[in-house]
Amino acid sequence: MEHQPFISILTPVYNGAEFLADCIECVLKQTHQNFEYIIINNCSTDGTLEIALEYEKKDQRIRVHNNKEFVGVIANHNIAFSLMSPKAEYCKVVSADDLIYPTCVEKMVGLGQAHPEVSIIGCFQLSGERILWQGHRYPKPVFSGQELCRRIFLKGESAFGFGSPSSLIYRADIVRNSPEFYPNPSPHSDTSACFQHLRNSSYGFLYEILSLERTHEATQTSTSRKMERYLSAYLNDVIQYGPFYLNEAEQKFVLKRVLKRYRQFLSAVYFTGTGGKEFWDYHKNRLAELGYPISRFILLKSAVTSAIGEAINPGQLLQKVWKRLSTKFSRRAAPGKHLGVSV
Repeated sequence: MEHQPFISILTPVYNGAEFLADCIECVLKQTHQNFEYIIINNCSTDGTLEIALEYEKKDQRIRVHNNKEFVGVIANHNIAFSLMSPKAEYCKVVSADDLIYPTCVEKMVGLGQAHPEVSIIGCFQLSGERILWQGHRYPKPVFSGQELCRRIFLKGESAFGFGSPSSLIYRADIVRNSPEFYPNPSPHSDTSACFQHLRNSSYGFLYEILSLERTHEATQTSTSRKMERYLSAYLNDVIQYGPFYLNEAEQKFVLKRVLKRYRQFLSAVYFTGTGGKEFWDYHKNRLAELGYPISRFILLKSAVTSAIGEAINPGQLLQKVWKRLSTKFSRRAAPGKHLGVSV
């Protein structure tokens, strides 16, 4: 342990009693053993605090911090970062409902030690039957921040990105250098942090599944998918961080593309009547904050533009119709059966 870099592992948690013990156990089973483990309880009302305190008694590396007042998700993460030991060389978040495999920290730190220019390191993450964060150019282990962020902005690949907190590790210095490492209150501020801190450093990637995402209705990911909060979060990142990586013409192109997709999505929801009050309050307020207020006229214009585009390109329209029909049919199929339909 004396020869291993010291790591600060953090688990911010609210009402995570169902999964917390498994999360703690996976941290304690790491092959890299030189770490502190801080569990930040955000005024949970279930048995979260009791579980955390019980483990604190058993292992001196575990420390439980209990917030006096309830705070938002991102604020709780920033509290966690502020508690990191000054001697930590790396900082690893493990969400309470996620797991990391035994060699996760060891291998991530190993890549960081081999490449001092790297400030953020990611890996493959298992989510159900899907492997997340694919698309990196194997076997290349290091990418310049400029290269990676430009690709994310310009290519717009929906399945490609930096990773989630549980699939990433940060060099501790970049965390310490920010009063709030997650720079905005959006539930996807971890992505914003990557855009912010990769301007002058590199990103490393391990082509191994070292993290497991457990999804359920109470997760931020599930809530975001219901509300489609990713759309406004990405628009915010384009506005705030795009100029760091794109020239003026590229920035205008990306911003126009993102706004078009966002408005097309909202117009579809509006004219099908599938969005409730909470949905519309969120998107109207966020778009107004970002300087692009929405109106019925804008939604109508977007719907007409979308319809004209599909009329001009009937092949695209047929593809969308086929995809919707096949998805609907798939949902009616018995669980576990594969229809073998390629769309």
